[in-house]
Amino acid sequence: MIGLKYFLLVLVALFASFKTTKVQASVVDIGGVSEVSGYAQVKRDSEPLNADLKLSIQSNDQAVTTNGRMAITFLDDSTVKLTEHSQLTIDEYIFDPDPSKSKMALTFGLGTARFISGKLGQIDKRNILLKTPVSNIAIRGTDFTATVDELGRSLIILLPNKYGVSSGEIEVITAMGSVLLNKPYEATTVSVFESAPSKPVILDLTLDFIDNMLIVTPPAKKNVVIDEQVIKTANILDFNDLDIDYLDEDLLAEDSLEFTELDINYLDVNFLEDLLNILDALGVDEEEDQLTQVSGVTMTGTSFGADVNTQITAIITGQTLSLIRNVSEYTKLDLDISGGYTVILIQDGISNTIKINGGDSVIRITQEG
Repeated sequence: MIGLKYFLLVLVALFASFKTTKVQASVVDIGGVSEVSGYAQVKRDSEPLNADLKLSIQSNDQAVTTNGRMAITFLDDSTVKLTEHSQLTIDEYIFDPDPSKSKMALTFGLGTARFISGKLGQIDKRNILLKTPVSNIAIRGTDFTATVDELGRSLIILLPNKYGVSSGEIEVITAMGSVLLNKPYEATTVSVFESAPSKPVILDLTLDFIDNMLIVTPPAKKNVVIDEQVIKTANILDFNDLDIDYLDEDLLAEDSLEFTELDINYLDVNFLEDLLNILDALGVDEEEDQLTQVSGVTMTGTSFGADVNTQITAIITGQTLSLIRNVSEYTKLDLDISGGYTVILIQDGISNTIKINGGDSVIRITQEG
């Protein structure tokens, strides 16, 4: 009888020890916040923690940014950088001296995240599971971005290494097939897990452009000032024709016989546009993206006058180029024609990217009703 009691006590002790070990293992620090700007949080057991450089990261944490950015660096030196309004869930992370026993599982839930792999061989690549709501991503050494909208639709872009060549390769997998990305800025999109990824294309982008790219953004501010250029958001009836000094230009000049804002027929607007045709929005198809020129101003991504595809009207008045779009939101952007700009206009999830005179300065406008 005494032996049985002793045996039971030993079992209880072992069980308690096992539970303690399991709890301790679950709270092991697996990395930390390595960069932060603006407002960002880490949610742990439903408790929000303000992100700062002293905050450690644990498995099952969820990183959330609002009007800020953050980066997380793991024990193997892998890094994930989040732009504004993004979500990342750390489903599992195990770091072991034996790479075959190490494991990483991350879910890119919303917004734009950049993943940079860590030290070679620290984690067996077969044990790294990265996913979005509609795809799985298998990596072989690499640097890439994933952008996810509110519906889960995903854009995955392979980035180059510091020498400008491929940083490795990634395979984007769904229930209906997979595609392999192995060239710098090669990209694919996925709408639902039950459909195959789109055919890979190569984007005409730069790393700076990627860092500034936001597909998912908060509700718009109605008046925005960027680089001293005022973005006017108002009703079309607010347009005052007296604001334009027509004496400053030759109205008979060939280049001036263009559309004015009064020529815009807003009944041509297609309200059934694809909400996230990202590849078109980023000007992916370079062969079809024709360069147009009026009054010495070159532009790609839309045409001068009223463009029925982008629903953008481009007007040159004197030294000012006006870009106007009135769909679910109204935006008018006035630019000095002597400058170079890349304008990223996002209205209720519809993205258009216009390059003007080479596109040196990046201006991003986001509106949601």
